[in-house]
This record gives sequence, C-alpha cells and structure tokens, in this order.
Amino acid sequence: MLKMRELHEVPVLYELMTHPEVFPYVRQKANTVDEFYFVTKQTIEQEQNNELISRTILDEFQQPIGTINLFDIEENHGFLATWIGKPYFGKGYNRLAKEAFFDELFYTHSIDGIFMKVRKTNVRSLKAVLKLPYIAIANQTYPGVFAKVNPDEEIYDLFVISKENYIAYQQFTHTETLATGEVVS
Repeated sequence: MLKMRELHEVPVLYELMTHPEVFPYVRQKANTVDEFYFVTKQTIEQEQNNELISRTILDEFQQPIGTINLFDIEENHGFLATWIGKPYFGKGYNRLAKEAFFDELFYTHSIDGIFMKVRKTNVRSLKAVLKLPYIAIANQTYPGVFAKVNPDEEIYDLFVISKENYIAYQQFTHTETLATGEVVS
C-alpha cells in the first residue's frame, strides 16, 4: 500500500495531481512534469536528511495513486499532507494509506503526534478527517500551532492524532476482534 518515493513514479503521479479536484489541495504543487521531478528529488533528499517522511500510495496492483507525507517535523510532531488521484476517490484508499502510514510513524519512527490542518471550506477533507476515530480537534489544545497555521485569519481547523490515542484505538479494536471473532472497522 505504501512505498518509498521514487523518481520513476513522477509521470503517473503528476498526471493524477494536476486534476482540478486534486491540485488545489496538494501541498507540493508543480506546474510541469519537470518541476514535479525536481520537487520529488528534493523530497527524497529531505527524507534522507530526516527532515520529512514521504511515501507513495499504491493501489492493489502496485500502481502509484497519490502521496502521503509528514512535513515540518519538530519536537516529534509533524504535519500530515496527503492526496489521492481523482479516479481513486471514495474507494477506501485514503483510510488504508493513513493507517499504514500512522503505524509506520508511531511504531517505527519517534513521532508522538500528527497534526492535520484542514481548510474550513474543504468539505471532502473535513469529512475524511472526522471519520478517523482516534483524531481530536486541536484548535484550543494547541493554541500556538493553531495560531501558526492561521496567522491572519482562521482559514484552517487543526486536528491532532496523538500516539497514545492511536495506539489505544488499535489495541481496543484488536481486543474487540479477539473477543467477537469479527473484524471491526
């Protein structure tokens, strides 16, 4: 479902990223495929320098369909940015990719919290975020971070996934699965 970013994926990802329903919400925008090669190369280098964590999201046929990233890592917290191509909307890839990424961040890396800033007008992203059972609104609990993402006016809501909430949820669903023999989602 996830893999390290590679330059050979650029043409496919660029085509998916430039769709008008995707492009406005992409953090690392590029207006040409050459520019996207450059951005991807920089991303790979920044990961090698432990400045960010970036993965390519794959479908069941191992084809690239989007990216998921943790940017601006400070004090074991970072900002999540993810996008999936339009043909893959509504097919469950977003949640699967996030949970695989969160597992990696919390169990493999030293990440304690994942911030998500969501534009108040981005209904699709707000709905997706609110489906995550381990997320908390952070506008008031992290006032410094909230002010940083909204320096002039309140454009974004701030959410946080703490390592504790995520692991507790995973343990709860695992316990429920063992107790009932049913898969809980």
